[in-house]
Amino acid sequence: MIFTAIALFAFAALLGMFLLTFVLKGKETPKAVVFTHGPLAVAGLIILIIYALKEGPDPTESIILFTVAAMGGGVLFYRDLTNKPLPKWLAIVHGILAVSGFVCLLIFAFEKN
Repeated sequence: MIFTAIALFAFAALLGMFLLTFVLKGKETPKAVVFTHGPLAVAGLIILIIYALKEGPDPTESIILFTVAAMGGGVLFYRDLTNKPLPKWLAIVHGILAVSGFVCLLIFAFEKN
């Protein structure tokens, strides 16, 4: 179950890096990628929370980091859909939080196994 979450987060991260290039260049983001990135990450977070509730010990740090990253992603998503400029700093912080959560998750998963 945890490896499914890792795979979902990894794919979401690849899409996120692609989206970040558009944000940093000030270009319009491809909406198909936007509508894929978020749900993949949310699915990974839901699976991770279910894993934590069922399996224990839980990867608390990863869950917190991914949740805060998701809140920033929600702001970016809203601003993107309403055609407001996307703050580059927020996109970078969003990515750093998500990558930090991913690294914590990898450490947790491979220490556990």
